[in-house]
Amino acid sequence: MRTVDPHRLTGAYALHALSPEETVRFERHLAGCDACAQETAELSATAARLGLAVATATTPGMRDQVLRHITGVRQETPGGPGQGRRGRARPRARSVSRWALAACLAAATALGGTAVWQHERAEDARAEARRAARTADGIAAVLAAPDATVRAAELAGGASGAVVVSRGQDRAVFVASGMARPPGGKVYQLWFDDRGGMRPAGLMDPGRADQTVLMRGAVDGASGMGITLEPEGGSDHPTSAPLTQVPFPV
Repeated sequence: MRTVDPHRLTGAYALHALSPEETVRFERHLAGCDACAQETAELSATAARLGLAVATATTPGMRDQVLRHITGVRQETPGGPGQGRRGRARPRARSVSRWALAACLAAATALGGTAVWQHERAEDARAEARRAARTADGIAAVLAAPDATVRAAELAGGASGAVVVSRGQDRAVFVASGMARPPGGKVYQLWFDDRGGMRPAGLMDPGRADQTVLMRGAVDGASGMGITLEPEGGSDHPTSAPLTQVPFPV
């Protein structure tokens, strides 16, 4: 914890990957950092879904497949308790043993599927944590840049916003407060204004009224930014008139 930026430990905390001492120190930081608190809550919700993986349904035909192949498997070793005088298992013992082995195979297959599911979900959570950490680092770099400049913006419905631009970082961050939820099937999309040509710069979270977004891509000489209402998933080009346009500060 002494050498690691606490803002980068939200993912490890959500996955319970910190030591007890690191957890105590991070929770002290969390109490005074709203950004980390929000990010940790999101990652913890993702990690909590892993606990739902208590069972995995087998395929409908697995039972028949097991029973078709089970007759070729030796049920008991020679000399076992199920042998009769001629070294053959008694019918009752063979039947019970066959069903027991089938049940074990089914259980092993189900548990194996559950383990794979859990591993994939854990990998997804770790990847999400890494993406969140990279985004947080990008936002922090722009906001802390010596050449960072800010331009406030009035948004529709009484919402307010501001864009922070760092030419040295070649990145921009958009901060919104009080954004109305978009209509169903729609999303707010950000754009770079390349002197009249609009370039996609990422989507806003439709479920948040307040958010900070690291605009996707480099500023690359853009003169400003805009926001449009687009179909869910975003568009390559604006399909509606801009809800607002903000010139970048010089």
